[in-house]
Amino acid sequence: MSLRPVSRFPAVLLALLPLALGSPVPGLAAPPGGAQRTETAVTGSSPITSVAESAVRVKVPLPASVGAHPEACDWLSYLRFRSVSGPADPAAADRILVAQPGVLEGAGAFDSVARNTVDLAARQGRHIEFWALDRRSNCLEDHTGVEAGLAAGDVHVAVDYYYRGRIAGGRKFAGYPTNDQVKWLQNIGLEQTVRDQYDLLGAELPGVAREKVLCGGHSLGGILTAFFAQWDFDGNPATTADAGYMRCGGYFALDTRIQRTLPGTDPGSQVPGVDLGPAFVRNALDWGLIPRTLSAPAVINSETMNLLAVAGLAARLDPAGESDLATSIPPGFNQDSTYRVLFSKDLATFAAGTPTVKDFRFTNAAALGGLLDDNSEPLAFLQASVGFFTGGRIADKSFPLPNDLVRTPGLEGLARLAGTERKAIPDEPRGPLYGWQDYDALKDVPKSADGTPFTTPAKEVTSIGELARSLSEHPLDFTEHFFPTKIVTDIALGSSPEITRDAVHLGGTTANPTITLLAGDGILAGDDTGTIFGQVVVAPGYQHLDVLTAAAVQNGGGPDPVSANLVEFAAR
Repeated sequence: MSLRPVSRFPAVLLALLPLALGSPVPGLAAPPGGAQRTETAVTGSSPITSVAESAVRVKVPLPASVGAHPEACDWLSYLRFRSVSGPADPAAADRILVAQPGVLEGAGAFDSVARNTVDLAARQGRHIEFWALDRRSNCLEDHTGVEAGLAAGDVHVAVDYYYRGRIAGGRKFAGYPTNDQVKWLQNIGLEQTVRDQYDLLGAELPGVAREKVLCGGHSLGGILTAFFAQWDFDGNPATTADAGYMRCGGYFALDTRIQRTLPGTDPGSQVPGVDLGPAFVRNALDWGLIPRTLSAPAVINSETMNLLAVAGLAARLDPAGESDLATSIPPGFNQDSTYRVLFSKDLATFAAGTPTVKDFRFTNAAALGGLLDDNSEPLAFLQASVGFFTGGRIADKSFPLPNDLVRTPGLEGLARLAGTERKAIPDEPRGPLYGWQDYDALKDVPKSADGTPFTTPAKEVTSIGELARSLSEHPLDFTEHFFPTKIVTDIALGSSPEITRDAVHLGGTTANPTITLLAGDGILAGDDTGTIFGQVVVAPGYQHLDVLTAAAVQNGGGPDPVSANLVEFAAR
């Protein structure tokens, strides 16, 4: 859910990655702009009950030039978070924060930061709304199994739907669309993405003063916001009323920057052939030589992104129960390879293929923590700080990278890929049941081989329970299963007039006040902040995902600094 440099494809994919529905919501039954619109209340188990959530869909058809596509993809969607004591009409809110997600990220990823921000503002007498955007390509996702499992209180309903052909919600899973079945996504790039935001704001907030709208995003969302700010939407640079920066009163960046590339990025080296120009990339996408969605044989693909939702559902329903996902999901190359990469203690274990994750016993919470915690997940852009294992012997995890390697002088840049924290792994196969200590309940943390504890309360900021809820309770997913590769190639070709001919208002990124909220241990940790325009806040101990998922109350009793500073910024 980030953009960082890397030399080979598909290794670039790893570096780039970085629900029950209630009654219709009162307020805007149809958008003033005249487009078809639906808004449906979302009910869930969040402890923050002062915030109302709804799923909004607005019909904004794709142009015919995109090619044949599902009708569902002619709709734009977002999650709307607002105070239950605030106005139903967003035009009457004090501020509206509109957020673009990062790579492989959906609207549900903003759940915690949105709720924290809206709730804290309401307690200060201000009514802020937070709109978490979903990319148009997420129309291809099938959430039926997770929704049915949540309604039934049984994760096996979801497993049976996705893996055993069982019917749920009156549907049968059709499988994950293949590269040749999503050809239209080769035309969903930078221009369509920023125009979707422009059209959505025009349909939902006509006549609303720009000062009420703050635009921003997480990771890639900061780059998209920069292009949005610079874009000229009527094709006439001499007129500025239609410029993106004229739709926003300010910008917010969540572990990113409001600029067209991130520091240290060399876009031209990220995708093979990109240096040959837009025509080559366009033809390579058309021929299928470049995958139309970011995907790899294991770890990063539509199935594993959906598997995170299933794991979140299991931890949401029965956190202390023993996980059987590794054994109940039928064997397959993708999931077996993913488990082998994520749960191998060292190179010898990976090569031998034993012991496997199936040889260990985990609670559902521990299984989710093993997938996403910064002390176990090997990819920095997928890390959150959600606690630590308990219940058995723990060892240093030295695969795919040894713990000491990222600290070797001259190799510190590896922390961009692997993260800053030492990795740990259960070390008693066919032994005890490993459980999970939540971020605010650490009691017994073992020591790494260097003699220091793997973690401390100061390094833990996200609740495993809230992460599980965010992964499984939203009609718009936390993860993104079909990220269009063309968005990445367009950014890599950002200097080409053919790609960014309308990104002409170069002063747009500094035309409005900006706040940049960085994760203290995230993928941008250590970068020079002196060159960042506007206010900069660093959240100590936070990882890349923590700026979205952190608990409202932190260890020590203070508020989440990300949401607290967003409220302060919005008030100004």
